[in-house]
Amino acid sequence: MHGFKLLDRFKSTQVHALSPQDSNPCSRGKLSKCKFTNTGSVAQALLPCGLPTTELLEPSIDSYLKPVDYVESLAEIYRRLKTCSQTDKSLLCIEQFSILRGLGDPKLLRRCLCAARQYAIDVHSKVVLSAWLRFERREDEFIGVSSKDCSGYILECPMAALVSGYDPNSIYDHCQCGQDNLEAVDNQILMGNEGSSLEEDSDVSFCIGDELVHCVRFKIASLSSPFKAMLYGSFVESRRDKIDFSKIGISVKGMRSVQVYSRTGRVDLFCPEIVLELLSFANRFCCEELKCVCDAHLASLVCGTEDALILIDHGLEERANLLVASCLQVFLRELPNSLYNHKVMSVFCNSEARERLAMLGHASFLLYYFLSQVAMEENMASNAAVMLLEGLEEFATEKWQKALALHQLGCVMLERKEYKGAQFYFEAAVEAGHVYSLAGVARTKYKQGQQYSAFRLMNSLIFKHKPVGWMYQERSLYGVGQEKIRDMNTATELDPTLSFPYKFRAVMKVEEKQIRAAITEIDKIIGFKLSPDCLELRAWFFIALEDFESALRDIRALLTLEPKYMMFHGRVSGDHLVELLSHRIRLWSLADCWMQLYERWSSVDDIGSLAVLHQMLSNDPAKSLLWFRQSLLLLRLNCQKAAMRCLRLARNHTSSVHERLIYEGWLLFDSGHREEALSRAEKSISIQRSFEAFFLMAYTLADTNLDPESSSTVIQLLEEALRCPSDGLRKGQALNNLGSIYVDCGKLDQAADCYMNALNIKHTRAHQGLARVYHLKNQRKAAFDEMTKLIEKAHSSASAYEKRSEYCDREKAKDDLNMATQLDPLRTYPYRYRAAVLMDDQKETEALEELTKAIAFKPELQMLHLRAAFYESMGDKTSARQDCEAALCLDHNHTDTLNLYNRTQDQATRSI
Repeated sequence: MHGFKLLDRFKSTQVHALSPQDSNPCSRGKLSKCKFTNTGSVAQALLPCGLPTTELLEPSIDSYLKPVDYVESLAEIYRRLKTCSQTDKSLLCIEQFSILRGLGDPKLLRRCLCAARQYAIDVHSKVVLSAWLRFERREDEFIGVSSKDCSGYILECPMAALVSGYDPNSIYDHCQCGQDNLEAVDNQILMGNEGSSLEEDSDVSFCIGDELVHCVRFKIASLSSPFKAMLYGSFVESRRDKIDFSKIGISVKGMRSVQVYSRTGRVDLFCPEIVLELLSFANRFCCEELKCVCDAHLASLVCGTEDALILIDHGLEERANLLVASCLQVFLRELPNSLYNHKVMSVFCNSEARERLAMLGHASFLLYYFLSQVAMEENMASNAAVMLLEGLEEFATEKWQKALALHQLGCVMLERKEYKGAQFYFEAAVEAGHVYSLAGVARTKYKQGQQYSAFRLMNSLIFKHKPVGWMYQERSLYGVGQEKIRDMNTATELDPTLSFPYKFRAVMKVEEKQIRAAITEIDKIIGFKLSPDCLELRAWFFIALEDFESALRDIRALLTLEPKYMMFHGRVSGDHLVELLSHRIRLWSLADCWMQLYERWSSVDDIGSLAVLHQMLSNDPAKSLLWFRQSLLLLRLNCQKAAMRCLRLARNHTSSVHERLIYEGWLLFDSGHREEALSRAEKSISIQRSFEAFFLMAYTLADTNLDPESSSTVIQLLEEALRCPSDGLRKGQALNNLGSIYVDCGKLDQAADCYMNALNIKHTRAHQGLARVYHLKNQRKAAFDEMTKLIEKAHSSASAYEKRSEYCDREKAKDDLNMATQLDPLRTYPYRYRAAVLMDDQKETEALEELTKAIAFKPELQMLHLRAAFYESMGDKTSARQDCEAALCLDHNHTDTLNLYNRTQDQATRSI
């Protein structure tokens, strides 16, 4: 009820206490809208903006669909996917993609795009989705790869996308690119040089000026109904052997090409200009087959942006569907570069061009969804983003599409500080059913000096809906005093993944001259959710303390996430600040760097390891091995996008074929192409045996449920890897993996030897494997002690606490799991364990609450499945079904959930 008391306070003079200052030059997402305080000594020179203050610190409005109840939304999507027609399934997968964007799982999103492509029927959708999948892999960053190159699979193949029709079972097959299906050209059939064999049966000639083109009457007549009527009907031309075509608009060469086509059925013999003339001729005389052949041939000739810009006008003019699709495909497959070509953008943004695209079925919500996402990612406040989002709104047909387009327009306008326009779009999105857009409405009111109105709006939202973290976070912006702090704390309780409350509390402690306490606060979220803005904030604090080494570490780690990051509200590049700070500390030699890397790796200090690798790469940016190591660390930190970028750089910088094959193999493995990844590893080994090639093969094979034969193969591969030269960092990982396989095979002594050998070369994570061995040998005390060693050594120990809980009594396990949740609230096992214990104690309500509070900010498969099982045991079949449906929306092949779902369905049927 404290909200009502706060409403009264707004009637005082404090109503304008947080008036916005739009002149502030800060940029979005980087501690935006912060005032500055002065600092002293050396730190002042390094903090040109001073330290941030809480007064105007604010979070961004997320630019994607954000349901109030994720479980309900996911369940509804699954039900519709089950019952919809095949023709609707592709677009429904895009809706699923839109809902899941807020969960931040790139593999889940790619699965949605793959499914959308799988069920796409028309050429336009295939072209857009194939390009979108390619963009998500950022293949444009590969050196030596053009936009028309094919990955080898139908899923992303540019030529397969131009084939209309529906064959969902073949989508993951290899495509036919590179195979030459054309027959050899008969040398006697040449333009302008018809032999006597082509003239001897000619019985009609077409006059163009002074030239005659000799043709076969019935062959020309077979081109179309109009020709048949002309040559065999009641027209005078049917009785003539010479027909005047001088005013038809076709050249002599063009007519001769018509004659050759009528005899051979081929247009690949002619230059593009002639084929364009044939296309126009086919349209004029309704020669559908000739038009299709010309359309397909011209589509195959589009190789780059310049070709596409020239040919798309012809395609639109002549309504050549495949040609237009091929041109669009080039523009889309060259994103984001296409955004900076004004001629390309005029195709998508010019109203007349957009109308012409729409007439051919090549302007759609799907197209503008893809384009607008790329534009917003490049520059949220750009004119391109606005124009493409306007296109998105124009082609939105369903309610969720309208809501998405309007909400994103609101976000862009807010970024551009066009607050009235932003408010208009956010309010329209709310009318379209997107409740989260009310946060945008409140923010724009606040920006226009209506703090009281903004507060009332969020207060009303909290009372109308089951509250979630972002509601309290947003309301906290418009509160004052202790009410503001209480809302911040409530937001963290409901959703500990929201970074803004941690940042606010940290900056508040800085204002109270408690910088160490501020670092402790921001450490809480950095410990489980690495983001550039939080690292930047911590770096500011370290600079204020004149701890330049720690500040430099954080900035280097930040730059591995976003290499072009601008510090201090976009005023100073991260690289420049690295240079400034480097003058304040002793620089490490290459030997020092390797020593520091070993030390941080062994202490499980992933951020410190990233920083060391960044320094090594700044001295030797062409070192592919270092880019690869950086990618491994980023994957471990759940920064997949940055990790894949580093893998691409490793691939680009390597000078050897066998190494490039390895890095390509890892990229293929990550995108779900296991067989292709194995093939790359085998090719690499055939060129040169190496640790990484054998390790890639072993890792890829071990990614599935291993049978005894497969396990034996993985063991052999890891042993081969260990025989090859490598450093202790990677050999420690291989020994650890080998130990895991031995454990799965029941070979505990061999596993223990592997773990001990890994520990001897300071692979600290091997403590966990050794503890598992002790546990399986019924030595629980030794297992507990082993995990305690890991906790003492590891810089990041949430997983260690979680694992140690398995080796102790219930009370101690509860303490360890509570600590794991405190360190990393995204780990789901502790919630499931606590819920299971409560269920065993017949505390059903408390068990459900334990799962529900975690599902509210992380609707994860295992937690949804467990809660569904709880609901079933309590007789609540409706809730059980909904949780099953939400879980199956995340993974429709999850066997346990499918069995539970079918069981609840059967029970519901029997009860009717």
